[in-house]
Amino acid sequence: METPEFRLWAHKFADWMADYYENIEDLPVKSMVCPGEILSKLPELPPEGGESMSQLFEDFQSIILPGMTHWQSPNFFAYFPANGSLPSILAEMLTAAMGAQCMIWETSPAAAELEERVMDWLKVMTGLPSGWSGVIQDTASTATLAAILSAREKCGFFSSNETGLSQHQQLRVYCSTETHSSIDKAVKIAGIGRQNLVKVIIDKQFRMDSEALRSAIQSDIELGFKPCCVVATLGTTSSVSIDPLKEIAEVCKELGVWLHVDAAYAGSALLLPEFRWMIEGIDQVDSFVFNPHKWLFTNFDCSAYFVKDKESLIKTFEILPEYLKTGTRGLVNDYRDWGVPLGRRFRALKLWFVIRSYGVEGLKEAIRNHIEYACWFETQVAESLEFEIMATRHLSVVCFRFHPKHKDDQAELDRLNATLLEAINRSGKAYLTHTKLNGQYVMRMAIAQTRVKRENVQNTWELIKRIASEL
Repeated sequence: METPEFRLWAHKFADWMADYYENIEDLPVKSMVCPGEILSKLPELPPEGGESMSQLFEDFQSIILPGMTHWQSPNFFAYFPANGSLPSILAEMLTAAMGAQCMIWETSPAAAELEERVMDWLKVMTGLPSGWSGVIQDTASTATLAAILSAREKCGFFSSNETGLSQHQQLRVYCSTETHSSIDKAVKIAGIGRQNLVKVIIDKQFRMDSEALRSAIQSDIELGFKPCCVVATLGTTSSVSIDPLKEIAEVCKELGVWLHVDAAYAGSALLLPEFRWMIEGIDQVDSFVFNPHKWLFTNFDCSAYFVKDKESLIKTFEILPEYLKTGTRGLVNDYRDWGVPLGRRFRALKLWFVIRSYGVEGLKEAIRNHIEYACWFETQVAESLEFEIMATRHLSVVCFRFHPKHKDDQAELDRLNATLLEAINRSGKAYLTHTKLNGQYVMRMAIAQTRVKRENVQNTWELIKRIASEL
């Protein structure tokens, strides 16, 4: 493809993207295809010769688009969002055009220094400690792995990377029973093992019980284990419960254990002063992550990871072969030493575009609106005679279920709600997902999509009631 043809198609694609966002509500939120349907339309062998962009684009629209779930639809209420925004998309276009590999300062100085600056901005915006250092990871799962690996190395005086874990005491990691599955994966990858991941009991609000944590750590010490890391969660995946950070931090300080905080979704709410209570005790935390790609309108992937002691992070990951030695080492941040991958995308650009385009006040307004919509939805459910709230609402996620009069068999209620959820999603008008709380099937209404408006929430509530009445 030569430049003139590229220019032509770039303009066509830009028009398509603008049309996509203008008309996205006309598309079924969740893809309606069956397993294998897309695969059956794709040739088994690659083409021998090049094909025209016209044919490629036609196939994209006829084959690929029907198989996509539209995460940017304002009627997307599933999981947590993976939000984008138009300023972020424009930045991604520039990033793709430059195609830079931003592994060290030398390979793109602006990428490294912009990343340093926007991470400093995020500290100011969220009230995190000014002395912390930040780096952009791809996801919270990767950031949490980095935290556990750093904690592992600090426990072993930075020797296990060289000698392995066999020479060290058996390490233990602690989290609540509501913590994200990425913790299970991280302890496997880190060589600590899932058998050494201690799941601490929760209270009635699905929060980690700090006294149970203390007892578990003390018991392990007596048995000869080495407590390595505690993972607290601000905004659990199922119910968005907020672990009591101050109490957990006091336990970790007393017993000398690394404390990592996973605030993947809820961390964006720290822009609002009224939610800074969530990070009381933050000065005792060792590492912290939240995802601007969840609730700060920055295209996936973009995860903001902060550490109190950057030297421990760097010492865990740095390897310096001859071909990566530069004259600027030690004078700048070479972010390839701050995590698992050597290669790094220029993620800071889209975050910079978003913060500057919205402004801090614009971001606050959007987040407050989402929380207000959730309050409205919660009220409708609470006042309904046939629905009930299943967990304390935190931020913009409501956990609820359909509970008709005179139906109290739990297995039957689980089946009824699963049927209701399937029907809602099959309608194409909205997309919700479920979880289980106290063993009961619960629907989740996550109201945090970039373009969501009150009318989308209102229409979805009417849809839920209508379909429920038909069951």
